[in-house]
Amino acid sequence: MQKHTSPKLLRILYEELAAAQPRMWLISGLIRLLPRYTASRVRPLLLRLAGFHIGRSTIIMGPLRLHGFGPIHKRLRIGSYCIINTDCFLDLNDQITIADHVGIGHEVMILTTSHQMGGANHRAGPLTTAPVTIETGAWIGARVLILPGVQIGAGSVVAAGSVVTRPVPANTMVGGIPARPIRSLAE
Repeated sequence: MQKHTSPKLLRILYEELAAAQPRMWLISGLIRLLPRYTASRVRPLLLRLAGFHIGRSTIIMGPLRLHGFGPIHKRLRIGSYCIINTDCFLDLNDQITIADHVGIGHEVMILTTSHQMGGANHRAGPLTTAPVTIETGAWIGARVLILPGVQIGAGSVVAAGSVVTRPVPANTMVGGIPARPIRSLAE
């Protein structure tokens, strides 16, 4: 007697394993083995081998958690001469662009995914995505949360612990929850 795999089981397996990318698993495993604050030039090299666009002389100080469905390597562009500190999380369900000379502090979280508001019985409705852009020379402090659709202007500073919910003008320091302008940094 032959057993057949049920269509329901196949659908569940597909849904659960859709984000599985063997090359990414291998690269992520290798990156996790590297001690924090060492091999900061090796991490970008390994990510380039996985197909990510990372500019020259960019360093990644520790584990970088990358999440998303499908070909996430096509949705991340990191420029040259950037510093990304340890334990950052990048949600790659939409495009994240980090321009040249950007500094990103510890445990920064950049989200490109949210939900529409659902009804009373299920408030988290269908998924929505929007890209995030961090322009040249910006500095993102430790533990900042950047929400979907945000553009952070060139030369801006986001104070540690801030939640960025809307665009940040160029050469502006912002901080708080939600992040609001603190002062102009124009020279």
